[in-house]
Amino acid sequence: MCDAIYIHIPFCINKCQYCDFLSFKSTPYKRREYVEYLKKEIKLYPEFEYDTVYFGGGTPSLLDPFEVKEILELLQIREDSEVTLEVNPKSVDLEKLRAFRNAGINRLSIGVQSFDPYYLKLIGRLHTGIEAEEIYRDARKAGFENVSLDLMFSLPGQSIEDVRKDLVKIAKLRPEHISIYSLIWEEGTPLYEKLLKGDLEETDNEIEAEMYELIIDFLKSKGYIHYEVSNFSLPGKEARHNTKYWENKEYLGAGLGASGYIGNQRYKNAVNFEDYYGKIDNNEKPYEEVEVLKEKEKEEYRYILGLRLLEKGVEADKEYIDKCVELEKKGYLMKKSGRYILTHKGLMIANDVFEEFIS
Repeated sequence: MCDAIYIHIPFCINKCQYCDFLSFKSTPYKRREYVEYLKKEIKLYPEFEYDTVYFGGGTPSLLDPFEVKEILELLQIREDSEVTLEVNPKSVDLEKLRAFRNAGINRLSIGVQSFDPYYLKLIGRLHTGIEAEEIYRDARKAGFENVSLDLMFSLPGQSIEDVRKDLVKIAKLRPEHISIYSLIWEEGTPLYEKLLKGDLEETDNEIEAEMYELIIDFLKSKGYIHYEVSNFSLPGKEARHNTKYWENKEYLGAGLGASGYIGNQRYKNAVNFEDYYGKIDNNEKPYEEVEVLKEKEKEEYRYILGLRLLEKGVEADKEYIDKCVELEKKGYLMKKSGRYILTHKGLMIANDVFEEFIS
């Protein structure tokens, strides 16, 4: 059953130095045209009833609130649904946030990344730490009671004390949810080019691990639950939409380059506007890639994704029980209420553990 939809808005004010996501600069006309095609794409699917809606990007908050409302009015949405909009602090003010709230958005995910002016400039963010705090407070004034903030760590030259300072600031704001991401050096990005030239250096693996442990210990001490590898929440405020991904549940992906999972198919939409618009004009779903999953592949996804949930984990079946027992003996997994979850040792090398389930 598909009760979740991800909607990709591929527009940004500018491209961040670390970003290789599918996003472009835009004009109001370009955004308007895109919204019209997005609405047509959504109409190509059955009328699912949605429990979660997620506007991601890019910078979805670049859209006018009435455009977001138009999209939401196409969808059958449950009364108690979670409807999330990703926000760049430079793209909104109090009035616009109120309009998004009135349009039907009830959860915000604000891309703070850091409060330190040096690191914000280094990674190409246009907002200041002070502006990020102001937008967070404006979100509260606008009536949002469920706000997530993103933080990055392991930035070039960043110290453990720098990370601690960001944590102190974010804890004072007390958002319901915090996502933390270590910097990934993506080929082709400006930051990666500076790395190749020797202008920047990667963080030492041991220091990065210390930063991660500091984040975990600090946020737990402030009452946050570390419920997923990169995510923390106050009790009952886990991200419902993203949890569906980790539980390997079906979701519709709409928009340029969006991915989805319906029935036994995982798909990815066209990544250029010409192909995306052209297929929709032909009344076709704008797929670029389709993977028809066999049962074995579904099971692999179930372990790789499910083990990211640190409290829930996965229930082992006959085919993978020996692998789970082996990883348990090595101290990477443990059994809790009949399910396997990552230990602290396993968490520190989580990607290596996940790869054990790929044949």
